[in-house]
Amino acid sequence: MGGRVIRIVLAKTGLDSHDRGVRLVARSLRDSGMEVIYTGLYRTVEEIAQTAIQEDADIVGISMHTGGYQETFPRLRELLDSLGAGDIMVIGGGVIPEKDARSLEKSGAVARFFGPGTSVAVIIQWIQDVMSARK
Repeated sequence: MGGRVIRIVLAKTGLDSHDRGVRLVARSLRDSGMEVIYTGLYRTVEEIAQTAIQEDADIVGISMHTGGYQETFPRLRELLDSLGAGDIMVIGGGVIPEKDARSLEKSGAVARFFGPGTSVAVIIQWIQDVMSARK
C-alpha cells in the first residue's frame, strides 16, 4: 500500500439493528491505525457501494444478523464491479451459517467472512496481510 492508510467502510443493511459488534470492530480497526467509515444502520446495498467508492475504500464490510445475505453480498459485489470498483474487497461478519459463509467466499461475493466469536486481532491481521500482499 506504499504507506497509505487502509480505508474501510463498514455498514449494516436493511432493518438489522444489531450493531454492537460492528461498532466494536470499527473502533478496534481505528485503534490499529486503519481509517474506518461506519455508515450506521439501515443502509441499502446501493448506498454502501456509493459510499465505498466516494470514500476511496480498500475494503467494504457488511455485518448481518438477519436473513438476506444470499442476495446482499452478491449484489454488493456486482454493484462495485459494475461501477468500476472491482478492486474494493468485500468482507462480511455476523450470524450466517458456516456453510453459507463458505459458499459466499467460494463464489467470490465475499473475500472473507468473520463469524461470531472471531477475535478482532484475527480480523486486523487478515486485513493487514491481504492489503500488504496487494502492494
